[in-house]
Amino acid sequence: MKPAFPFINQHYLRLIVITCLLLQLASTHLFAQSKPSDLTPYERNTNQTATYAQIISWYQQLDKQYDQAKLIEVGKTDIGKPLHVFLLAADKQFASRPDRVTLLINNGIHPGEPEGIDACMMMARDLLKANKLPKNVLLAIVPVYNIDGALNRGLSRVNQNGPESYGFRGNARNLNLNRDFIKAEAENTKAFQAMYQSLKPQVFIDNHTSDGADYQHVLTYFATQKDKLHPTVSGYMQKTFQPELDKALTAQGFPPAPYINSFSETPESGLLGYNDSPRYSTGYAALFNCFGFTLETHMWKDYPARVKASYAFDESVLRLCERDAQTILANQKKANEVVSQQTNFPLSYKLDRTKTDSITFLGYAAAYKPSEVSGLKRLYYDRSKPFTKRIPYWNTFAVDAQVDKPRAYVIPQAWSEVIGLLKRNGVKLQTLPKDTLMSVSAYYITDFKTGQRPYEGHYIHSGVKVRSETQPIQFYKGDYLIQANQPTNRYIVETLEPQGVDSFFAWNFFDSVLDQKEYFSDYIFEDTAAEILKKDPALRKKLDEKRASDKAFAENADAQLDFIYRQTPYYEKTHNRYPVYRLN
Repeated sequence: MKPAFPFINQHYLRLIVITCLLLQLASTHLFAQSKPSDLTPYERNTNQTATYAQIISWYQQLDKQYDQAKLIEVGKTDIGKPLHVFLLAADKQFASRPDRVTLLINNGIHPGEPEGIDACMMMARDLLKANKLPKNVLLAIVPVYNIDGALNRGLSRVNQNGPESYGFRGNARNLNLNRDFIKAEAENTKAFQAMYQSLKPQVFIDNHTSDGADYQHVLTYFATQKDKLHPTVSGYMQKTFQPELDKALTAQGFPPAPYINSFSETPESGLLGYNDSPRYSTGYAALFNCFGFTLETHMWKDYPARVKASYAFDESVLRLCERDAQTILANQKKANEVVSQQTNFPLSYKLDRTKTDSITFLGYAAAYKPSEVSGLKRLYYDRSKPFTKRIPYWNTFAVDAQVDKPRAYVIPQAWSEVIGLLKRNGVKLQTLPKDTLMSVSAYYITDFKTGQRPYEGHYIHSGVKVRSETQPIQFYKGDYLIQANQPTNRYIVETLEPQGVDSFFAWNFFDSVLDQKEYFSDYIFEDTAAEILKKDPALRKKLDEKRASDKAFAENADAQLDFIYRQTPYYEKTHNRYPVYRLN
């Protein structure tokens, strides 16, 4: 075959081919060495939020570019993907230390509310690029917490103004992860708790988007409920940190308001403080003397405004942590010391409506008109009629139930799930070295209410009432003793005391003790009961009094037999006996 280009010498042809190959290799090498775009997916299209793959790739790239950054895996999630935390430290030392504040920012616990995800991607880049990391703050960012929901991408928030596509609220088990911080059923939560206890933050932010009423504010937020924190931490948060934070946000064009939890249908009627119990992220953080903020940008503002507001909020909190680092550290240290020796602990709170404050609210006039759907009266907000006014704010919570702590708790090793939770959350436990008979105070559950519908996969108990009885109980080698002299005392007491609003009992961890295992055959026990009454006049008197005072009881033969049965040695002592015991 003749060459295609006979006028080209074969030697030169070989040179051309080799040259082209070398140029191709050089081009490939240069492309590999070139820096990726400095722009996040959001910055390229401000009505888009980054996907999970883009988020992790972004932080991986920052990790490679900067020695002051480190992306680490802290555990698995329910969908099998790793949970990450991105650490930024000016001195390149990424462990939590007592001489610097740790600020933890959580993103995407509800992936349909993604502003924090995009804001933190930009903030991390900007801090690193400008070399403006505080020397006295370890910044820890969870890029996206509910990875399961982030991967379930589409449309689900009908009232939200952008972005075009986003993740779903529930995780792979359809759990709302912001209700899981005590029961910790999701692998996400288990990983988070381990990370949290490793970092031991002093300040915490959880980034969200609100729904509900319309108003002018781009952002609202609620802080950890002030009356639940140790006074040293609470006083500083209320009197110093929050006023300075509000001032900084207002200067940046984002005057804040408290989270819009309205007294009635419209906000101008007044706002109620948020009772963030330990099931929520900020309530969980408060158990460890960490004050936190749940940021809520307004769903109906455009997406860029919400991202900018999130950036402004997170950066303002960071700068205040930098400014007041020594005070924040000293406050938490003092609170930890006091809590270790504290003797009385609140278990639940209720709003005190007698104590009212007021706040400046930027709203829109609310009115009513006929619905085009039903023809009935419907609410709407008139944006052509903005207003600024002072409105009432109820944000004082009083203790509703409290308990004196014991010297220690004893819990049998059989309750391994609860023991695992205690260990993961920094509680120190001692194992009994041998079988031991102890005299302990045992609770008996005498009454409780249970929800009629499941909530996050549980039928939660409330209104729990107990009686105490001192008993000798046999414990075994390997059972656990928990001294109540720890900085984690609040977590210990609020989870182990069954009356606690988010106790392990409330979340059904101990429901098996509510089942009676042995019964009687009425036709046989009739004769036994009659003999018992003959020999025990006092019991006969109690039975007669019960019949006289309770008509339904007097007409129920089985109830009367059961009444007697419960007074006999045959009735099991373990029925309704709460299996966490107090050493007083």
